[in-house]
Amino acid sequence: MRPKFDFGAEVRVLRNVRNDGTFPGEPTGALLVRRGSTGFVRDVGTFLQDQIIYTVHFLTQGRIVGCREEELQGAAEPWTPSLFESREKVAARMALGAGGRVLVAPGTVGEIARVLRGSPRADGSPGDVAYYVDFPGCNTLQVPEAALEPPPNIAPENAA
Repeated sequence: MRPKFDFGAEVRVLRNVRNDGTFPGEPTGALLVRRGSTGFVRDVGTFLQDQIIYTVHFLTQGRIVGCREEELQGAAEPWTPSLFESREKVAARMALGAGGRVLVAPGTVGEIARVLRGSPRADGSPGDVAYYVDFPGCNTLQVPEAALEPPPNIAPENAA
């Protein structure tokens, strides 16, 4: 088991990092570092002898947190930002359907099951983002980002 990133490497976190109860001074579940943020590897260790854990210093947030290798990518690697993240609630901006049938009415609230980030285009611009969304009473649908919006009275997590 060899680490992918070395001490001092600049990395990007792929998912929101929340306090699992081990970060002092913040309530459990509090957002510590937003997805897409970059930081620098300060230490490399293991957990249960089968997981590589990186201690990453996110300078902008002033936080030092532990991240698993699968939660990181090199900061120079292409990154496609997304408006929503897994387990966030979303509303259909328009009617959604398949096979000529409307399956989800506009305004129906569902939950993101998975983020599908498109590969960056040849010109380096971000690729399209889509999501697997669980809507009540229907199967999981693959929905482009443009067809979704924050549900009423809930601001998106990455709103400033």
